[in-house]
Amino acid sequence: MTVTEPGALTGMRIVDFSRVLAGPYATMLLSDFGAEVIRLERPGVGDDTRGWGPPWYEGESTYFLGLNRNKTSVAFDLTSEADRAMARELISDADVVVENFKPGTLERYGFGYEQLAAEHPALVYCSVTGFGSGKGAHLPGYDLIAQATGGLMSITGHPESGPAKVGVAMVDAITGLHAALGIQTALIHRLRTGQGQLVEVNLLSSVLASLTNQVSGHILTGNVPKLMGNAHPSVAPYQPVATADRPLAIAAANDKQFIALCRALGRPELAEDPRYRSNTDRVTHREALIEDLENVFRTRDADHWFTVLVDAGVPAGPINDIGQAVALAESLGLEPVVLPDDEPEGRGIAQVRNPIRLSRTPATYRTNPPKLPVR
Repeated sequence: MTVTEPGALTGMRIVDFSRVLAGPYATMLLSDFGAEVIRLERPGVGDDTRGWGPPWYEGESTYFLGLNRNKTSVAFDLTSEADRAMARELISDADVVVENFKPGTLERYGFGYEQLAAEHPALVYCSVTGFGSGKGAHLPGYDLIAQATGGLMSITGHPESGPAKVGVAMVDAITGLHAALGIQTALIHRLRTGQGQLVEVNLLSSVLASLTNQVSGHILTGNVPKLMGNAHPSVAPYQPVATADRPLAIAAANDKQFIALCRALGRPELAEDPRYRSNTDRVTHREALIEDLENVFRTRDADHWFTVLVDAGVPAGPINDIGQAVALAESLGLEPVVLPDDEPEGRGIAQVRNPIRLSRTPATYRTNPPKLPVR
């Protein structure tokens, strides 16, 4: 796609005090749409994720590289009076400040919201914490801890093996999305009123919100969800099933899809079995249902059944590894891997595409993640 208009956020400056994932992910998403993001990093050390490896790419952490394209970095020592003066100068021309220090830290150095808003009333200030700025301010904000304390691990894993974390820092990523949404919402308010405001997001609130149907079921009925492996608490069949080679995920979420599934498997009588006639019946008799289905699925490989079920209108897909997932996106024309436009040929660092597509002002990939800032 040829970009003919400035980015939707071109002209916006973000001063980014944040580290690790949630904050940097939020600012990267905004930078893709044209925002200027200036990172403040510790001299000679930088963001914690610069040291998180393997894997490495040409001596740099792939963790850091995946979160920081389209940004610049400057060396910043919070205890240095000269560096604090430099940061204040940057903020004087900024639209947004993002930070994820332990609550109270930046206030000691004059960079708290109330302090900056007194000088810059139009400033949007986004604070990312683990457990809020009140009674949970002293608790450390790490994704693993939020997954554990926020209930996510209690429903992830198998009854036999116990709780498991999600295989990526999903709570951090979700919190980053909430931060980006909060920032943009506050900017729209500023366009209408000229007023900035404080945007607060935290890991615990984000994980609870992301539990959606599970937390809703608890709030409304008192039910406490338990480990169910890959099964769904309210829908069946909605889980992986064994085939002749690798697992295949199926999602027959209504009666029409279940009837189509049974016909595609050559077992139309299953749809008339009293145990399986409604979704509630199928959930009640889940174990017997999966056994009946797997007796058929085990006769052919996952790719065969994927084709058969998709042709029959039944949602299904093999459990891909990440390489296979990228290849699938490529085969569907989604162009999941991008290279920056403004780097010399052959020097651009490949990145995963921003998932948001805008018809007039699409995301752009301009520069590699910044090198470690030095004095």
